Formats: sequence, structure tokens, C-alpha cells
Amino acid sequence: MNDRLAYERNKLHKRLLRLTGQAIGDFQMIDAGDKVMVCLSGGKDSYGMLDLLLTLRERSPVSFDLVAVNLDQKQPGFPADVLPDYLRKQGVPFHIETQDTYSVVTRVIPEGKTMCSLCSRLRRGILYRVADELGANKIALGHHRDDILETFFLNLFYGGTLKGMPAKLRADNGRHLVIRPLAYVRESDLQAYAQWRNFPIIPCDLCGSQEHLKRQDVKQLLRSWEKQFPGRVDHVFSALARVVPSHLMDREAFDFQSLAPLEVPQSEGDIGFAPPSFQAVQLHFKPQQ
Repeated sequence: MNDRLAYERNKLHKRLLRLTGQAIGDFQMIDAGDKVMVCLSGGKDSYGMLDLLLTLRERSPVSFDLVAVNLDQKQPGFPADVLPDYLRKQGVPFHIETQDTYSVVTRVIPEGKTMCSLCSRLRRGILYRVADELGANKIALGHHRDDILETFFLNLFYGGTLKGMPAKLRADNGRHLVIRPLAYVRESDLQAYAQWRNFPIIPCDLCGSQEHLKRQDVKQLLRSWEKQFPGRVDHVFSALARVVPSHLMDREAFDFQSLAPLEVPQSEGDIGFAPPSFQAVQLHFKPQQ
């Protein structure tokens, strides 16, 4: 391996560790004594997440446990030996849960229709149960920054809601916390990392081949934005952490009905529409006498 390649790989590894560690810290995803169930699908994202969490655990000032879990959904041709062999070589405790959700999904969903929603619900219920059985209080999913942005636009365009994919949330059953340590990581970096680390990728033949999915359309939209307007996607992602409820229209998120005039200027007022540079001018402007 030449020096340039070694340098780029080292830089990539440091960036991934920094961003993953930053997300964990920003949202307090992992605490001392936690047992984190790392959901491993066989794709690049979950492999990368497990690999990075193993390194961060070695460097962490607090002690926590990791257990890798794979749900074998009995998809035709699924290589059942790949993940156990990989995990044994890595010395990672693991559990393989076998449930034939493939037959359920293909029986219930008409041919040509999107399978993701039902498949996701079935997986979620099974994983919650497995987390209970393993004594895990945190469930780590491998969704990255691009997944979060795509979900936001899917909800915006097709669901009519300002809703995304949070870095940390309480599970449906109330007993676990779901965390997404890769929330700040770009998909392109995970692709490069997977190629370097030579992860034994297992393709999803159930939903991965459904190229007509609306998510694929959104993914293509974001790629075109990134190419035509560099920085636009970064700004949108930053906006997810800078929500101003008073300047939206959700009456549950902001008490518009009780809004009344005040005698002093308010930062949440009309000036909130102006960019920061213009706000500064407004705040310091004094009319001539």
C-alpha cells in the first residue's frame, strides 16, 4: 500500500471515529454500564457501525458492552454462515435470530408494491423482544446522515409532516432507547470504509432491489443538489437541529393562540426571518434625530 492511500485511509478512519463519537456525545447515546445491541444486517452501514463502536469502546472512559444481533428473515439465498463467521473472527458476542418474515411480507404485499413498511414493522417487534431477552437497554441502528435527510424529505413530500429520523428516541415499547451513532456520517464515507475494510457485504434481495421506491427518487434529488449546489445538503441537515417553532404553523409546538404584544423587542419576532448579518444591522440601527 502506497503512502498516499495509507494517509487517506487513516484520515477517513479518524473522521468516522470523530463524527460517531460526536453524535454519541451530543445525544448522550451511551452511558456507563449500558448493554448496546448492535443490529447487524450484513450491509455496509451496520458493519461500519459495529467496527467503529468496537474501537470507541476500547478508547472510552466509561465501560459498556456490545452484542451484535442479526435477524435472519429466511430470504432465499441468504448466506447464513457469513455473519457468524465474521463475528467469531472479530471476537464479538453475537446472536442470530431466525424468523421467516420473508414469507409473511411476500404473502401480504402484492407483487410490485413497496415491502419496506411491513418488513420494518416486523423487524422492529422482533428486535425489541430480542433486546429484552439479551438484557440490552440500547438498540443501535446503522442509519447515517443521508438516511436521516432522505426520511425528512419523504415525510415532507409524501407524508405532509416535518418529521425526520432522530439520533436517539424511545422505542415503541417504552423499555429501550434506539440510538443512531452514525447520524453525522455521510454514506459516501461508509462506502469507502467498507471497501477498505473488505466487509463481507450481504445484499438485501427483498427490498434492496426495489429501485422504484420513493426513497430512491429522494436520494437522486439530494445527489443532484449536492452536485449542482455544493453545500445545500449540508445546510438542510444543519437546519434539522435549528428548529424555530414560532416560525412554523404547528399549534401543538408553539402557543400561537396566547401570543400577545409585549413592550420589549423579541428575538422570535419578525426579525427572525432575516439572515444573521441583516439582523445585526437591524439591532444596531438607530434612526437619525
